[in-house]
Formats: sequence, C-alpha cells, structure tokens
Amino acid sequence: MPNITINLPNEIFYSRRLPPKEFVEDLRLVAAIYWYQKGEIYQEKAAKIVGINRRDFLKALSREQVDVFNVDFNDLQ
Repeated sequence: MPNITINLPNEIFYSRRLPPKEFVEDLRLVAAIYWYQKGEIYQEKAAKIVGINRRDFLKALSREQVDVFNVDFNDLQ
C-alpha cells in the first residue's frame, strides 16, 4: 500500500484539538465523503479509503448529516 506524507503546521492540530493520528483518520473520512458526494466513488470504495466497513461508512454519513443516496434529479426525468 502506498504511503503519502503531508507536512502540516502544528497549529492545524491544535486548532482541531486532535492528535495527528486522529487528524489523519478525520482527513480520510472527509476526503471519502467529499468524493462520494461528488459521485466519484461508491460507498464501498469510500469505506475502504476510511478503513471501515460499508455499514460504518453509512453511519458516518448519517452522523455528518450527509445524504446516503446521491440522486441526480435530471437523470430521473
């Protein structure tokens, strides 16, 4: 599995009040939700990015008040 290194100023961690490990977990979740909302990835892939199962990803979407289903109303017409 590839590793990615991101250098961030210490004040980022202080402002979020998260230790670096939890910050990275949160960053992975935020990225997965963003890409899922844009329709670039499916729930299963998003869950893999975060390192959780699909059911827990759905719970995270609910916790973050993100719609579970992405519906393009133009496609429905």
